[in-house]
Amino acid sequence: MDFSELDRDNTGRCRLSSPVPAVCRQEPCVLGVDEAGRGPVLDSKTLSESERDRLFVKMEKDRDFVGWALDVLSPNLISTSMLGRVKYNLNSLSHDTATGLVQYALDQGVKVAQVFVDTVGLPETYQERLQQRFPGIEVTVKAKADALYPVVSAASICAKVARDQAVKSWHFVEKLQDLDADYGSGYPNDPKTKAWLRKHVEPVFGFPQFVRFSWRTAQSILEKEAEGVIWEDSLTGDQEGPGRIMSYFSKGPRTHPRLPHRYFQERGLESATIL
Repeated sequence: MDFSELDRDNTGRCRLSSPVPAVCRQEPCVLGVDEAGRGPVLDSKTLSESERDRLFVKMEKDRDFVGWALDVLSPNLISTSMLGRVKYNLNSLSHDTATGLVQYALDQGVKVAQVFVDTVGLPETYQERLQQRFPGIEVTVKAKADALYPVVSAASICAKVARDQAVKSWHFVEKLQDLDADYGSGYPNDPKTKAWLRKHVEPVFGFPQFVRFSWRTAQSILEKEAEGVIWEDSLTGDQEGPGRIMSYFSKGPRTHPRLPHRYFQERGLESATIL
């Protein structure tokens, strides 16, 4: 797998893919969808990393009839999506990414006849959504689909191999002292993972971009280890907050005068009292 695009910018997303086998453009094909890495680092509970690598090499040797495509989403992209002003939850992000991969296969001329997906969220809702999006394809969405359908097992291996390589070759843009490469499993109850997060949390800026801030474990450590923030528009002391809109036009003194925003203070701007 060529991770050069991710190495140049690991704050967004990139797509990796193999050549499309000629047979896949000529005969009906089956497509499997799975994902890996919902935490900063996650490990498969079933196969070791070396076993996954061995199986992926075998798939690469079968390029005459096996192809793959991956969307790699960085922790930073997931965090900004989930924590932005307009929320984009993790399930929706996963659904849209899977939909994009199926469409990518179709755009490459692959004759997709069936799609098998390891569910994210309710399988019935997810399947209905995909079936409506691709009415000419038979869609099956199941929990634990990677253990039920070989094509999803293959997709799971591809996803996890890509995740493993991305983690190993991760380029930290932050200047971290005594960087520890032993991240643990990435699961919330892993002491190694928690210790790594506590070691590398910065009091003001939080974690390196390697960590998904929206992960609940990361949020809990930020709340305990990092500095609190008081926003300029937060209410303090005995402030009652903004009054009725008409009160801004009244001539009488305000009970709780409001300080102007810093933008106006820094530029010496004041409200006009006489026009």
